[in-house]
Amino acid sequence: MLRVAVLASGRGSNLAALIQASRAPDAGYALVGVFSDQPAAGALTLATEAGIEAAAVPRQPGEARARHDARLFARVLQVQPDLIVCAGYMRIISADALATLVTPMINLHPSLLPLYPGLDTHARALAAADAEHGCSVHVVTAELDAGPLLAQARVAIEPGDTAERLAARVLEREHRLLPATVAAIARRRLDLSTTPPRFDGAPLRAPLRLTPGDALELGA
Repeated sequence: MLRVAVLASGRGSNLAALIQASRAPDAGYALVGVFSDQPAAGALTLATEAGIEAAAVPRQPGEARARHDARLFARVLQVQPDLIVCAGYMRIISADALATLVTPMINLHPSLLPLYPGLDTHARALAAADAEHGCSVHVVTAELDAGPLLAQARVAIEPGDTAERLAARVLEREHRLLPATVAAIARRRLDLSTTPPRFDGAPLRAPLRLTPGDALELGA
């Protein structure tokens, strides 16, 4: 059983999806801790209600990012995770923290990376008149939203879309993509121990794609 710790800063809708999916008999993973930089984060309440260990590790005034990260990951590692999942964690993690972290960490990002790293992804996709948008799961590295891509889900951009409408449709895909990716890691189909990662024993040359049945398959 893969032990998964989650980092989240907000309401925790993707955490809720992970909790629900983890209850399936064949999920292969268990959530062992949820951690936030925001003491009032809804994700912490969701975790507590689900019987999962939850803790806030806020950044103190004037505290260096590396120092905060050191405190955060010291707390996270107490639950002995096999995998750390950033699900709406809104702070950039310092290179120093990543250099010493042995546990693999993945992040869910609301764009089809490498397009639109950072913030305001939905508005940027609309401004560029893109035909499609979506979300990505990638390995966390020191470069923002630039680690090896693992999986993606796509949505068509519709006439008259606003950033809010587009964000809602992407969020629905996020709720399916993230649990599917974590399950693939738990079932050892997706191996993060190599560069590039491997899927079913073969190097992953393009991100996996989410099928209508919420499975992951090789992309083009």
